[in-house]
Amino acid sequence: MAVDLGQMAELLIAGKVDDVEKMTEQAIDDGMDPSDILQKGLIAGMDVVGQRFKACDMFIPEVLRSAKAMGAGMKQLRPKLVASGAKMAGTMVIGTVKGDLHDIGKNLVGMMFEGAGFQVVNLGIDLDTQVFVDAVKEHKPELLGMSALLTTTMPKMGEVINALKEAGVRDQVKVMVGGAPVTEEFAKEIGADIYGANAASSVDKAKEVLEA
Repeated sequence: MAVDLGQMAELLIAGKVDDVEKMTEQAIDDGMDPSDILQKGLIAGMDVVGQRFKACDMFIPEVLRSAKAMGAGMKQLRPKLVASGAKMAGTMVIGTVKGDLHDIGKNLVGMMFEGAGFQVVNLGIDLDTQVFVDAVKEHKPELLGMSALLTTTMPKMGEVINALKEAGVRDQVKVMVGGAPVTEEFAKEIGADIYGANAASSVDKAKEVLEA
């Protein structure tokens, strides 16, 4: 019997990691289109998670569990998507700036973007400016996300944007910044393209900018 992608989406929303992984594997074995599995199963589920998170009907631990289920499905699916030439929504490089060791918010944003069909390159925390520049050159992402949770590390975001300009790659990538102390005014001040107020709205804002 063919795998029910609607049920896969429901299991993902419920954070059933093992079930989602097994269903994804089964769907692949049954010869289902990898793009259909991605769009109608995994992304459909994460869309609902994003909406519920925005409406405060789901909380961070639940969202992380759903995102983990998404990751388990993607582990099975990614090689098939690549082999089939399926188009991802884009590539995002994300990391926390130098001097800042916070990563829960950054990881949540990365997971939400993966849930929206992006290939996400998570660089980690406490990153030198040059790491961001090198990653943009290497991965050629549509989007660079930077996180800071300390007011003392926020200026590093501006340093990265200036370094991208000096390296001649600033116009090749949209820059999104976020984190508890970061404001829309600060984002404009340093020349970022997108201010991510929270994980759920960041995806919507990024899509708007990338599709414009």
